[in-house]
Amino acid sequence: MRFPDFSHPVTGTAIPVGALRTKQSCGVGEFADLEPFARLCRAAELNLIQLLPVNDTGTESSPYSALSAFALHPVYIRLQDLPEAKGFEKDIDALKARFDGLVRFDYRGIREGKLALLWKLWKASKEQWMANPLLEAWIAANPWIVEYAVFMNIKHKNFDASWKEWKKFRTPSHGEIRKKWDAPSAREEHLFFAWVQMRLDEQFKKACDRCGELGVAVKGDIPIMMNEDSCDAWANPEFFRDDLRAGAPPDGPNPLGQNWGFPIYDWANLEETGYSWWKERLSHSARYYHAYRIDHILGFFRIWSIPYGERTGYLGWTTPHEPITARELSERGFSGDRLRWICEPHVPTRVVEAANGNDYLGTHGLLRKVMDRIGEEELWLFKSEIKREADIWAADLPEPVKGVLAEAWRDRLIQMTGRDDSGKVLYTPVWTYYQSSAWRSLSEGERNSLETLFSEKAKKNQVLWKRQAERLLETLTGSTDMLPCAEDLGSIPDSVPEVLANLGIYGLKVIRWERHWDREGQPFRDIESYPAASVATTSVHDSSTLRGWWERENGAADFLAHRNPENDGISAERIRAWRESYGADTAAWLLSTLAKTSSKLLVLPFQDILDLATTYRSPDPDAERVNVPGSVSSFNWTWRLPAEIETIASDTQFIASVTSVFTSRRSPDKENH
Repeated sequence: MRFPDFSHPVTGTAIPVGALRTKQSCGVGEFADLEPFARLCRAAELNLIQLLPVNDTGTESSPYSALSAFALHPVYIRLQDLPEAKGFEKDIDALKARFDGLVRFDYRGIREGKLALLWKLWKASKEQWMANPLLEAWIAANPWIVEYAVFMNIKHKNFDASWKEWKKFRTPSHGEIRKKWDAPSAREEHLFFAWVQMRLDEQFKKACDRCGELGVAVKGDIPIMMNEDSCDAWANPEFFRDDLRAGAPPDGPNPLGQNWGFPIYDWANLEETGYSWWKERLSHSARYYHAYRIDHILGFFRIWSIPYGERTGYLGWTTPHEPITARELSERGFSGDRLRWICEPHVPTRVVEAANGNDYLGTHGLLRKVMDRIGEEELWLFKSEIKREADIWAADLPEPVKGVLAEAWRDRLIQMTGRDDSGKVLYTPVWTYYQSSAWRSLSEGERNSLETLFSEKAKKNQVLWKRQAERLLETLTGSTDMLPCAEDLGSIPDSVPEVLANLGIYGLKVIRWERHWDREGQPFRDIESYPAASVATTSVHDSSTLRGWWERENGAADFLAHRNPENDGISAERIRAWRESYGADTAAWLLSTLAKTSSKLLVLPFQDILDLATTYRSPDPDAERVNVPGSVSSFNWTWRLPAEIETIASDTQFIASVTSVFTSRRSPDKENH
């Protein structure tokens, strides 16, 4: 859907569908809850609702771990709205009573409960659907359902196990999947998954259309990567590089980098199809959304690729990249043993001996299982059969020794990334090559020579990344009328802002992180100087809330030093109080200040807006987080509204506060901004 032509800068809110809570919802937010939430937004003069991804993620609660790029999540279905639910009111009420009172929703419990009830509804009404023109027409309009239904049926029978663990049908052809779909013996089960998706599509489409009619745009979220245990990776392996996993290079908070476990795309194969899979994915999303957030847009420029079998992101490299050839290294004096020295870990006996209880002879015996000794030296190389870190952890060795060897495995200056067409090895520098033992052993001349080479390759990489992004993003964003917005956080290539601007893609400005990091005191950037074509926000789903940042992460001291409230007529006494706690008046001043941003879109998490009234806040701001990165728990992704939407919408004082805070966004001088 096309983004509405608002006559003023847009102010909106971000909220996961699962966080919505109404008198009708069953333990978790549902698609149908979007309409009353849009009514609340309209009353508060908010013009946009931004959602997290809503695709089926199976047993995983993370919305960024989808089983399908197309299928919607069954937990968001409104059971009592289904025509097939007649006669099952008591079952629905029992499910609602079981889960409604929870502060955060029980993801696994609700998923299992809803799916079990959906199966009951299906079995009671299946006869009317086995040859129903309505369902047949929906299937014809949504051909992706064939692969999804076959995949989910087999997965269901394998107790939700990954397809890589199935005993049969792990690598079917497209024809074999179609034959499986057509098999009469499984037709009833396949149609169940199609029926559920048809009903989800009806409910979500109706809710999004109603939002638009109310003057509230809907912005979706398109994760760039797909779960390796997804229908898409299973049915379309030609579109993915299963030998490489996506992640992020080492940085301060993550010294070993990040390994997300998702296969990277095979862009060459996708290009041969005209990027049909991606275009279909965006076209399907356009049924619901007026705008969309492209998650990790940096991945369209270059993705951090990690060999399958590496546990961390340390030994990854950018794809694409300009490789280093053996000839280029030889010209700089690195061939034979010298080349081996910088590209293979050389492990001293003493390092492993210390981990093995200072047992010299026993250490030699252990090392021979996975390593070869260099002559009579107390120095070892990994055997050729040790290909990845996973091989070390699978070896018959004591855990402390495995840990030391895994650390040693990462100790290299350059690494092999593949071979050219003639079979010659290609290399690239390790991201933190300057920390390697080999680097520290080199002469100043050798270091200068390698750094010159690395710099030359880095310049060529910038060109490669820009060309790839221009080709991919121009093709994909031009395939629908939705407004494209980018998640472009972190350390980004210089070409990113230029490419986004040229293609009309809105960048993201997280106000707390928009600072001059290279200046003394790291002052905030002027919010009134942000590019108009950008989305400004206070917090993201992976961060603390605005209150959490203010009270627990030095946000108050930082921001008050940057923007003095006395200039707005605030007394010194009140300012001192604000430094200690984040009350409703603090929130009102801060949000009204941030509302002056020049970004066309200001989209705030609803938790940050709720702080305009103390009624709805938790005593602990951390309890209002959506996700805590690097942790796996039932807490993540299960935040719910602290009150029903009907209650919040009837709070006239709260609604008036929201309207008042963002008045400047609707003032005459902001028109046609």
